[in-house]
Amino acid sequence: MLKKIITADNSPTLYVPELDEHYHSVNGALQESIHIFINAGLKHIQKEKINILEVGFGTGLNAVLTFSENKKLKKNINYETIEKYPLSADIIEDLINNNFTEPEITEQIHKIPWEQEVKISDNFCIKKIKTDLKKYTPEKLFDLIYFDAFAPEKQPELWTEKIFKKIYDATKQNGILVTYSAKGTVKQALRAAGFSVKRLPGPKGKRHMVQAVKIISSDNFQV
Repeated sequence: MLKKIITADNSPTLYVPELDEHYHSVNGALQESIHIFINAGLKHIQKEKINILEVGFGTGLNAVLTFSENKKLKKNINYETIEKYPLSADIIEDLINNNFTEPEITEQIHKIPWEQEVKISDNFCIKKIKTDLKKYTPEKLFDLIYFDAFAPEKQPELWTEKIFKKIYDATKQNGILVTYSAKGTVKQALRAAGFSVKRLPGPKGKRHMVQAVKIISSDNFQV
């Protein structure tokens, strides 16, 4: 049974006893997501129209933060997110009531129908897809990928060259993938799939993270 945890920056996350795994860092769910997905991801896409793929919708935090940041960026964002195990209504309600990051948008994003593209503002469309990443077939090309699956130790089948090759093929030239894991096996699988990989400083409590780019070659992205 999922348990709500309040992390170090007072933002909530969930703990999965069966996996002994948290959805976010206990050092701060909010600061972790901002550091990895917004600062190392969204802010690096210099386009007016951005297609985003999120692997692991989870609590919806990354989607909410992207919507919030886009109030300043004023891009046109199409956000597609996949999740194999959507949260139950009672857990969602608890998160909404304990999430100081735009609770109204959090509620709206969680309550829109699955499998439908919904426009929640003039410049933000979102589609939630209930599926397993291994079965997911991208139908468009993406500028930015938030890879936020559970850790490689918990779900090794999602951090393979085969999975990353599927994502690579669905990534636009110069598109970026960001993830919290900087394990050697993860970087190796990303490179084998075709990405150029860079290790960056991680959020609080974590030494490193990864930013990977779909480019032919670059001396700046070989670590």
